Amino acid sequence: MGDAALSTIGQLAIRALDTPRAVAFYRDVLRLPLLFEAPPLAFFAAGPTRLMLGPAEPPFDHPSSIMYFSVVDIEAAHRELTARGARFDGPPHVVHRAADYELWIALFRDSEGNPLAIMEEKSRR
Repeated sequence: MGDAALSTIGQLAIRALDTPRAVAFYRDVLRLPLLFEAPPLAFFAAGPTRLMLGPAEPPFDHPSSIMYFSVVDIEAAHRELTARGARFDGPPHVVHRAADYELWIALFRDSEGNPLAIMEEKSRR
């Protein structure tokens, strides 16, 4: 496909109104590994994707797109994240049924108001 072919997402920028507060949420509630800080920015690992938290200049000063984190057991993840302080919009629920799996999601927001979700593809077998 050539040198300009796109593959995996290397980094996502997430708007933080208060970077130390956002660092605490991603580190302590979501328990993502903190890679490094370069104030006013902080960088976390989310699998192969790096998340960059920090202030945003207009016109980028708005909540991010919804970031969906895959989990192995959505009910257990929901319970654990709730116990750590995440506030969900509701319980995990089915959003799609296919022949071989059901797609479950649960939506919540980070400390900065950015929408996040957990998701699981549960086998129907």
